[in-house]
Amino acid sequence: MSLYRTFCEHMVGITPEQSLVVAFSGGLDSTVLLALAVRFASEHEVAVRAVHIKHGLQAAGDAWPAHCAKVAAELGVSCDTIEVQVQLGARISVEAAARQARYQAFNNIMHEHDILLTGHHLDDQAETLLLALKRGAGLAGLASMPLKRAFGPGEQWRPLLTSSRQSLEVFAEQTGLRWVEDPSNSESDFDRNFLRNKIFPLLLAQWPSFSHTAARSAQLCAEQMTLAKELAASDVPPLVNHHGGLDVRGLQALTEARRNNALRTWLQQQGVHTSRVQLTACWQEVALARADASPCITLGPQQLRRYQGALYVVPEPTKAQPLANLVSEQWLDAGVGRLRLRWVEQGATLLGELDLTQLQLVFNQFGLRAQPLGRAGSRPLKKLWQEYAIPPWLRPQMPLLLMGEQLVAVPGLFVSAPYSPPTSGPGWQLEWQVKA
Repeated sequence: MSLYRTFCEHMVGITPEQSLVVAFSGGLDSTVLLALAVRFASEHEVAVRAVHIKHGLQAAGDAWPAHCAKVAAELGVSCDTIEVQVQLGARISVEAAARQARYQAFNNIMHEHDILLTGHHLDDQAETLLLALKRGAGLAGLASMPLKRAFGPGEQWRPLLTSSRQSLEVFAEQTGLRWVEDPSNSESDFDRNFLRNKIFPLLLAQWPSFSHTAARSAQLCAEQMTLAKELAASDVPPLVNHHGGLDVRGLQALTEARRNNALRTWLQQQGVHTSRVQLTACWQEVALARADASPCITLGPQQLRRYQGALYVVPEPTKAQPLANLVSEQWLDAGVGRLRLRWVEQGATLLGELDLTQLQLVFNQFGLRAQPLGRAGSRPLKKLWQEYAIPPWLRPQMPLLLMGEQLVAVPGLFVSAPYSPPTSGPGWQLEWQVKA
């Protein structure tokens, strides 16, 4: 099967309103990709443009933008160059930092109907799998690179992912394409280059089909990962309470494998990505801690805590901003959220007789009591926090609407009975939106 035919098979589903953005480094892979994309775009009446990212990491790269612009012009398309600053750090490799900067730059220029095309090929996929094995990665890592994925407001496609580098070389030579060679590719200090220069030639010499079989393993892992996601989509929602906590008893009812899958998925939904060691610590040291303990594990800028039999991911606290002067009909920023009081003719939550100039919004005030609407008798606020299952770390950020020393309402939680209007009557509508 010809390279172009394989390319077209992976481009099925493209529509005229979509636009192709080709990641064009000027190397062999992206040059072949651009040539194929230009032909495809012409035959299917789809817009296409090339984008070159200049990392500024080596002197040889200074000539690449001009080369890319010339090659793109010869193929009949434009090529924009974007310069990026690669942020190096103690715990991030040059490869990873450059990749992060590159993808951020592409993300910044993407639109809703854009499809970013990247030149990853079959040998890249096999290398990615081996690197994942070296790291001890799970299914997500072993699944390596998908053919298609969501990317920013658009998508990223890899239409060369099932084609070998050798097939790209043959195509480039047959069609007279010109490309640049990155001098750093010969440096085996980088993990991927070490595999490419030292290990892969031996593997392919011994097992010529190694890249194909490795890619098949990655595809099988991707299928298993999809199943794990589908299982988590069934297991997790019933375990999440109305405060967003994850029920420990419900997790205990699952098998170990399903429990780990559910816990990992829930943590990822909170923006927390854990290693296997961290995941085990989350379960052993937090979920299974003594009933009278207040366990906590720090996971980057966030913490994992347990309260009343549920796990919670606690972000860095936002500073609450008291509001001494309340005005109606507009949102007022209180730091951890925003408040609005507006007049309604029916369905009010606060008495219309309330003088807004006498109200204030405060936080973390002690000694208060209240009688929530529908409850008999007043209770200390500390007791109400427990009854409403408000975790201790959230209480300092809970808004308290006061009139003098009387608690009128906890916006978003309850209104005190003495300040609640008759059913369906006119009055003030109290609205509270927690800051995302």
